[in-house]
Amino acid sequence: MRRALELAGGALYHTSPNPRVGCVIVRGGQVLGEGATQPPGSAHAEIMALRDAQARGADVAGSTVYVSLEPCSHHGRTPPCVDALIAARPARVVVAMGDPNPLVNGQGLAALREAGIAVAAGVCADEALELNPGFVARMSRGTPWVWLKLAASLDGRSALHNGASQWITGEAARADGHHWRARSCLVLTGMGTVLADDPQLNVRHVATPRPPRRAVVDGRFEIPETARLFDGQGEVIVFTTRDDPAKAGRLAARRARVVRLPESAPGRVDLRALLHWLGGNDINEVHVEAGAGLSGALLEADCVDELLAYLAPVLLGDALGMVRLPLLEHLEHARRFVFTDVAQLGQDVRLRARLAARWEALRERVAAD
Repeated sequence: MRRALELAGGALYHTSPNPRVGCVIVRGGQVLGEGATQPPGSAHAEIMALRDAQARGADVAGSTVYVSLEPCSHHGRTPPCVDALIAARPARVVVAMGDPNPLVNGQGLAALREAGIAVAAGVCADEALELNPGFVARMSRGTPWVWLKLAASLDGRSALHNGASQWITGEAARADGHHWRARSCLVLTGMGTVLADDPQLNVRHVATPRPPRRAVVDGRFEIPETARLFDGQGEVIVFTTRDDPAKAGRLAARRARVVRLPESAPGRVDLRALLHWLGGNDINEVHVEAGAGLSGALLEADCVDELLAYLAPVLLGDALGMVRLPLLEHLEHARRFVFTDVAQLGQDVRLRARLAARWEALRERVAAD
């Protein structure tokens, strides 16, 4: 199963909106075939492994199939993988986690058992979930998994009062941030960042065949038509509350899609509505790189699942904080996360922290018997 997960990890940047899945077929301690999910519309991991076995001249009858996600049991862009497995006649199928897709949701495992194939589930489930939190979140709650990237000094400062922030962290930390950009479906920022930094939000340190889409929260539709966001390849989504067909038409010529959403306050995009729009448009994972205003607003609206905090060994003193949140009078009202990982990146440190209840809800959703 760990080899299947390794194969799934190799597909990290190109399967979206499908999950990242790996499959290994074994008999007598010998690998007969293996494979990982291909880009959308192409073969899933089980089919790739069966093709690999065929290319090796191996008969997989009586084998054990290890796959990191329950085999699909419905016709989508490709036929059901469970039918191909049943036809191949393995003796046993071992899966890491169940498929939360309502069109599957245990039906794949049931079909295997009905065909007389032994099934075991829950092997390395947490590792499999780490590869697919966005897919599971979208299928189970209708919204993507959202992580918020923060880069700051040891005293929690992200920029000087004059706006200077490049660069607090070093090259290794910035390269790691591009990995998280690359695996996401969408990179999200706010108008404050567009005006201050004029970013492109593209992926530069990681080779990826599927660059993430880019999006900006622009409640008043004030984005400059000359913004560098529109210079790159791929679609840019502008979320706004204002209707300006003429400007929207001009931006469309620069590969921009303007999406009008409800207001949470005058001139402010309803961020929960934004997440539901993303979930309805097959966005699994969202990588947020924004200033203190939007970062704080997303936290206040309970739209963030995980934090990626890059800390540099420097003190900035009287400078701008990472997020802007309302004043608290009682500690019990504080937003509490759980640390899940610490990594040294050059001279900097990356901390990962997530909302424990959110993660547990995903774990429960993919539990399989």
